[in-house]
Amino acid sequence: MSLSTNPFPNDADRSAIWTMLVPRDIKAFVDADWSMVEDDFIADDFMGINGNKNDNPDGWTISYPTLAQYRDEWLRQAHEGQQVVYAEDQEAGIHRATSLTEIEITGDRAIAHKKFNGEIALADGGKDVLNWQTLYFCRKVDGQWKLTGFVGYLPYPMPKQG
Repeated sequence: MSLSTNPFPNDADRSAIWTMLVPRDIKAFVDADWSMVEDDFIADDFMGINGNKNDNPDGWTISYPTLAQYRDEWLRQAHEGQQVVYAEDQEAGIHRATSLTEIEITGDRAIAHKKFNGEIALADGGKDVLNWQTLYFCRKVDGQWKLTGFVGYLPYPMPKQG
């Protein structure tokens, strides 16, 4: 049961990408269970770029040149999140803060625009602020959408240029 509504119920490709990047990814992260998402990647074609919350690409870094390095950081963050005492359900809070309504597909390639903009109440009265965006790069292999990489931790919204 998803805590979000799939915005692509009549589009099999976009629906599959959305399902991979929203309910499955969030559930796996909250449970710190990499096995739920490990088959969603093309390991030998993966690269993760960290935007470092910088709108200037000159400040972006290849923080995850391999899937193994990304997996280790993902698990570190997931385990860290499990130590936080929330005043509300963490999974529901992440769903509430997550939006994925733009997916461009050209042939067997796709870019998914996932945005995080919200907060989750902490038990101590504070809040965990989620405010960034990620571009995920996907490729369809043997009828299934897989992740080849991302540019993440970008500012949201991006500052207006000009």
